[in-house]
Amino acid sequence: MYRVLVLGAIILLATPVFAQNTPRADSAPASQLESTPESTPESTPESTDNRSVTLDPFSILGRLDQFEDIAGSAYTVDKEQLEEFDYDDILRVLRSVPGVYVQDEEGFGLRPNIGIRGSGLDRSARIAVLEDSILIAPAPYSAPSAYYFPTQRRMKKVEVLKGPAAISVGPRTTGGAINLRSTAIPDSTSVFLSPTLGSDQYQEFYGYAGSSGDRTGWLIETVQQKSDGFKQLASGDTGYRLKDYLAKFRVTTDPSATFFQTVELKFGYTEQTADETYLGLTADDFASNPLQRYAASQNDHFAGQHRQYQLTWTVEPANADWSLVTTAYNNDFNRNWFKLGHVNGTGISAILADPDSFMQEMDWIRGGDSPDNALTLRNNKRDYYSRGIRSSVTKTHWLGATRWQATLGAGYHQDEEDRFQDEDGYRMIAGMLELTTDNPAGSQSNRVSSAEAFSVWLNNDIETGNWILQPGVRFESIDMERLDYDTMDPGRMAGPTRRRVNNINTVIPGIGATYLLNDDWRLLAGVYRGYNPLAPGSSASEEDSVNFEAGIRYRSGLTSIDVVYFYNDYDNLVGTVTASTGGDSQIGDQFDGGKAVVSGIELSAGYAFDDLFDSGWSMPISLVWTYTNQFDFRNSFDSDFDPWGNVMSGYEMPYIPSNQGQLAIGLAGKKFGLHMRANYQGETRAVAGSGPIMAGEGTDARWVLDLSADYALSQKLELFVRVENLLDEDYIAALRPAGFRPGKPRSVFAGVRFEL
Repeated sequence: MYRVLVLGAIILLATPVFAQNTPRADSAPASQLESTPESTPESTPESTDNRSVTLDPFSILGRLDQFEDIAGSAYTVDKEQLEEFDYDDILRVLRSVPGVYVQDEEGFGLRPNIGIRGSGLDRSARIAVLEDSILIAPAPYSAPSAYYFPTQRRMKKVEVLKGPAAISVGPRTTGGAINLRSTAIPDSTSVFLSPTLGSDQYQEFYGYAGSSGDRTGWLIETVQQKSDGFKQLASGDTGYRLKDYLAKFRVTTDPSATFFQTVELKFGYTEQTADETYLGLTADDFASNPLQRYAASQNDHFAGQHRQYQLTWTVEPANADWSLVTTAYNNDFNRNWFKLGHVNGTGISAILADPDSFMQEMDWIRGGDSPDNALTLRNNKRDYYSRGIRSSVTKTHWLGATRWQATLGAGYHQDEEDRFQDEDGYRMIAGMLELTTDNPAGSQSNRVSSAEAFSVWLNNDIETGNWILQPGVRFESIDMERLDYDTMDPGRMAGPTRRRVNNINTVIPGIGATYLLNDDWRLLAGVYRGYNPLAPGSSASEEDSVNFEAGIRYRSGLTSIDVVYFYNDYDNLVGTVTASTGGDSQIGDQFDGGKAVVSGIELSAGYAFDDLFDSGWSMPISLVWTYTNQFDFRNSFDSDFDPWGNVMSGYEMPYIPSNQGQLAIGLAGKKFGLHMRANYQGETRAVAGSGPIMAGEGTDARWVLDLSADYALSQKLELFVRVENLLDEDYIAALRPAGFRPGKPRSVFAGVRFEL
């Protein structure tokens, strides 16, 4: 009944919007509103044209025609920027966006840790991650940790949305959303091929082919990558192999049809294997050789397969002022990460945090002979699915001189995580692991977590005079369930031994505003509710916050400036235990952190020196910076959540640097381009605390310099080279999950781009 009442209320709010008459079809383009912001209230639809309401169905930005008027902190990394470096690591891409915090883990960005405005980094579970506007985490509601992440190399744009505008994405609105835009079906026949070779036996082949006719279009695409890895392990490689395949097909009606319609099908398959571990190094061993890996990690191996299916149907009536977008999707992901978890019954994070107290265990980890079953390796086997349907209708109408565009959407979603894990015992003999006990599947963890969600959202875009107002509201009704089965019942014949449920009904409102001072300057502000749903069966309180932002935006010619202040006021901050957070708490447990505040300033500025000295050369320069002046708890509490521990009021949160940023400088001519990016990250705590960061409790400040160059042999053939970490800086990337982890050393890549 509650769902019906809320849905009815939202529809009633939207009814006046969707009941308006269609404005005259012969009015002037409404894009003129942006170029004449000082138009008087007496302006009418007759003097200003109705802007098309057709929105890109694969974007989350909304105002694609006037990006600078979005009432919120929004950024894109477009195709041209991505091609400057052709990064295969999403973390290196996102360092060019202010307000986004990233933490390296294995050096390749395969399972990234991303946060926005202090939302938390661990496995990117506390933000909304999408591909082509669809949530892409393995189980976005019940298990959002990003053990699968889309292949960055086949993305042509990255959209980052913060503030009130992110409400339409949901359900995790505290930080915001990242949308990865895959290669679109080309308008004409196109073939692109790009082989690359690099350090550590790196090999990549990326290519696509596609075409469009009068009514149809198609695209096939693949990414093939492999590397031996940059870490040193006596008994094997430390790299990965990735195979990614994608196909798209599109059919349209006649453009002159009364209802112009498009149907696009998308199919994807990704397979990844990696000889990756959670086992880091002690402080002394890191100082001796940061790239070494211990013998006990020799059998650690990740294997995952992801399948995605997406169907998008759009309807755009001729001579009308509304459009409809409906998408049905299904994602399946299964993975097994076989890795060292315990030695002599103690978790590896505890051992590496205090190696002097675990000298015997450290000897076995380094390769010393051990008794049977001294080392425990776990098959972290999990299967996921995520499926649903979402539909939205967008309509524009006029109320006198006020232009009102509204989007009403609804969605139904299901997802599930099935854990079926076991642990095997090993001994170490002459530096090699030998199996001593092979336990049956499901004997360590045998449980299923699931979620069923129904959501409705209403976004408005109201232009009146020099004001643009964007109020919105989202309703979420979520039913979560966790079923625990006996670990001695692998067939689950006896049914669950314990059932826990959460039923959540919540409303997430927000409003943003933009004021056009003139053609170049805009003021923006917003307030919205930050929300993160609980995990299935959690006994924690809901995470809730009130978030504010205010700033100024400047666009003129080749100059752009954005300065935004943000303030996230948590009524309750929630921490979730995962294997990647470290510690020995039960995986999936959640802890209340109570009141907390995160605030800071985001700066983005750019200028392009065009046609230097009448030479035809240009030099673009950009600076992004995030200064986080507050990121502290406002109450005291004791916690078994390892990154927090026992907290006193005023303690700073972990993995949030006070300062981080990127300076980018380029030099481009008709055939040659040279680009440099200098990335800075200040010192960062690994655990909550106050005062100076003690040795072994955080990462040091660092600069990492990347360089790329390209040369066009012809219009169709181009050579390029990229150097990551040009100065070969040694640095601590993280102190979790277990011990010190190094950043990626200097790596050199060279390749070819060929396009028909």
